[in-house]
Amino acid sequence: MMKLLRRLLAIAVVVGALVLVAGYLFVRNWLDTPLAIGNEPVTVDVAPGQSLTAVAGDLAADGVLTHPRLLALYGRFTGADARMRAGEYAIQPGVTPETLLQLFVNGAVVQHSVTIVEGWTFRDLRKAIADEVTLHHTTADLSDAEIMTRLGEQGRHPEGLFFPDTYLFGKGTRDIDLLRQARDRMRKELSDAWARRKQDLPLQDEYQALVLASIVERETGVADERARIAGVFVERLRRGMRLQTDPTVIYGLGEKFDGNLRRADLERDGPYNTYTREGLPPTPIALPGKGALDAAVQPDERGELFFVATGTGDGAHVFSKTLAEHEAAVKQYLVRYRQQLQKGR
Repeated sequence: MMKLLRRLLAIAVVVGALVLVAGYLFVRNWLDTPLAIGNEPVTVDVAPGQSLTAVAGDLAADGVLTHPRLLALYGRFTGADARMRAGEYAIQPGVTPETLLQLFVNGAVVQHSVTIVEGWTFRDLRKAIADEVTLHHTTADLSDAEIMTRLGEQGRHPEGLFFPDTYLFGKGTRDIDLLRQARDRMRKELSDAWARRKQDLPLQDEYQALVLASIVERETGVADERARIAGVFVERLRRGMRLQTDPTVIYGLGEKFDGNLRRADLERDGPYNTYTREGLPPTPIALPGKGALDAAVQPDERGELFFVATGTGDGAHVFSKTLAEHEAAVKQYLVRYRQQLQKGR
């Protein structure tokens, strides 16, 4: 009787071992088998606080994953379920259940982007953010002043304080956090530029450098001209001359500007009218990029006081030291401008 019991026990042990081996091989094979997603990526949203069991159930319902309970059990066994991060994931062809868990744990979410363009106003920036559907919008109903308060900048004018660049973010990122990132970046870029400034500039602080940079940004799209444009404005500031730059007037007009700057606009006094007021305007007029920041603090000073577009369509300018030279350059510009109008008829 004892021999029979021992034999049965031995058989049970062997069978149990075989079952364990078979189970291990099945699980190992399943973990290494690519998900059934075809040839195109599949997007999966993991909500904050959502369990691995729920995510696995959703994937199974979509026909992507087999044995969802097994994924949940394996995740619990490895601790992956507790380390899983919320976000939007792109499951690529060839991803296995095991590498899927690694994606969730690593937080390798899909990266979206917003590009803030050099020369934009804060109004342009707000529109671009409002149009980005993958952001979590928390500022849509806030005024500019309320947004600045949320950023810890109560009472500050927002113009010019956000650095133009392409910013990457995961789906569901709050728009205020994106604005904070752009604000922090501008702080750093402006501080670094100010530390590299020429000595004896007619600028009181880095904020005035930011104001000047914004004017330079709006005056030219030709990178090689920025420092020279800045040099003209710096020379004018040194001599106590008015800057007389159209972009500041246009900014002051705001939504009233219809694309046509009139003589009456230039003569109507206002804080941003640099034809009627000396010095820099009270705030930046746009978002300057790194090139404009560098130009403002390291201007190319040649004693030039004037510039006018060449009229050749390349965005370049003719620079002059005297009013007579400038008036001649303006005449040449008008000739080319009329020629362009005739060609367009």
